[in-house]
This record gives sequence, C-alpha cells and structure tokens, in this order.
Amino acid sequence: TKFIELAGGTSALIVVFPTASSERDTGEYYQDLLAGYGCTNVSVADVRDRQDAGDIELAAVVRSAGGIFFSGGDQRRITEALLGTAVGDAVVDAFNGGAAVGGTSAGTACQSGKMITGDGDFTVITADNIEMWDGLGLFEGVIVDQHFVARKRHNRLMSVVLENPQLLGVGVDEGTAVWVRPNGTFEVLGDGWVIVYDASEAEVRRRPYEHGGEAMGAVGMKTHILLPGDIFNIERRRLEIMRAKPR
Repeated sequence: TKFIELAGGTSALIVVFPTASSERDTGEYYQDLLAGYGCTNVSVADVRDRQDAGDIELAAVVRSAGGIFFSGGDQRRITEALLGTAVGDAVVDAFNGGAAVGGTSAGTACQSGKMITGDGDFTVITADNIEMWDGLGLFEGVIVDQHFVARKRHNRLMSVVLENPQLLGVGVDEGTAVWVRPNGTFEVLGDGWVIVYDASEAEVRRRPYEHGGEAMGAVGMKTHILLPGDIFNIERRRLEIMRAKPR
C-alpha cells in the first residue's frame, strides 16, 4: 500500500521486473496482485538478459514510471541483465527523478551498492566467505539481507559488515519492509523486525585457521533490533524515532 502511494497512486504507471524469477508467469502474478490493490496501469518489463535490457523503447517506458518493482528469485539475474544497459540506466534515472523503487526477496537484496548473492558458508563468521556482487546502488551506505530473522541469516550479514565496516548491515525480515526516504532515514513497515549491524566503531579482529581462512570477531559492534514504526537515521547511524516505548 505504501509503495503504491509513493508511486503516485492507483492510476500511476508501475513497471514490474520479473527478471530475478525463473517462473514465466511471475509478471502476470504481479499484474493480478497490483490490480487487487486497484492499480490500473501496470506494465511488465520482461527483461531476461542484456539484449532485452538494450531495448530503447522499453527504457523510455521505465523512465516515465511512477513506481518500479522487482520480484523475488535470484538477485544475480537482475544485475547481470541490467547494469550498464539502457533499461538499467532508465531505472536509475526514474529513481533519481522521484519514482518509488521497491522489491521483495531478491528484489530487496539488489537495491544496495554491494549485494549478497546467496553463496557462501552461513554457519560461520569468517573472512572472504560471502560472495558479493555489484547491486543497483539505490540504497546507499548499506548492505541489505532479506528473510532475515525467519531464515537465521545473521552470520552472513555479520561477516560482510565486519569486512566492510563502512557499510551498515540491514537485515529485513519476512512480512517487513524498510521505507527509505530522501532525507537519509528509513522507517520499518510491516509485522516483523529489521536488524541493523554497525561495526564502524568496533575493534574488528581476525584469527587465522591452521589450514587457511580467518575467523572474524569484533568488540563494540552495535546491534539495533527495530520494530514497525521505528525510524533509523542511516548517516548518523542512530534511531531517530522509537514507536514502541521501552517498558
């Protein structure tokens, strides 16, 4: 509901990218889903590869959108297809022009400048373990993870943040979203939690294993467990507004 509002309402042009999904009917699913919310102008950008993303006419449609939404699946499909193409550039242009850009699952992961691909050993907190690719770069200063609490993905996000302490780790749970605002804050929406890891002032340590690799540790890393309605300042790395008051 918030995404549709930010896109300009039910009559605004919303472009759906099913690129991350291997299911051919994903675009139709989102058309039906958005129609159920009253949306009357939904277009599917059926981009599967870089050749599709070179379509100048499609780029013009994307650039005029009020909202752009990325489906779930494999986030690597999104960036492999879009980065450095006419359609990919149009997504960035639309966003910079005020369009709302959203996504679920893989469509969440792809939003940051660097994204977690899903490969690595998630049972440990070690260096050079979690695969990272270039993301769309729309959600700046962070590294995003998704399905976070439900699928116990703490280890992989902590590993990435300890290796990249300049980035905030933002773990978004299922049934939950972050509404990222132009003023550098985000608000938690939905039913679950958003976990924020901040290692910018931590003492990060490494202990080599005998047979290669390094375990990672930290002293003084901050963890924030945010609830719906909480507003977090990304630049200042602190909670701005707390909706649920302490007991």
